[in-house]
Amino acid sequence: MRIIFGLVMFVGGALIVLKSEAILNMVGPIGWFERHLGVEGGSRLGYKLIGLFICFIGLLIMTNMIGGFVMWIIGPVLKHMAPQ
Repeated sequence: MRIIFGLVMFVGGALIVLKSEAILNMVGPIGWFERHLGVEGGSRLGYKLIGLFICFIGLLIMTNMIGGFVMWIIGPVLKHMAPQ
């Protein structure tokens, strides 16, 4: 089941990257992306970054590496929060 779910996420993220112009026309620009990612095309770049992130998470789920990645991200925080 995780392989199918990861594959669906990967394909969905790839579609977001490929069709970012259509998404921009359908949804419209996002102010935060426009302010922080460039004057022209900030929202397009933002949509592409979201799509790449979804592809990455989909690959992690497909290969069953999501647990290790999450622990790598939050491990240092948990280590400092543990009582000594």
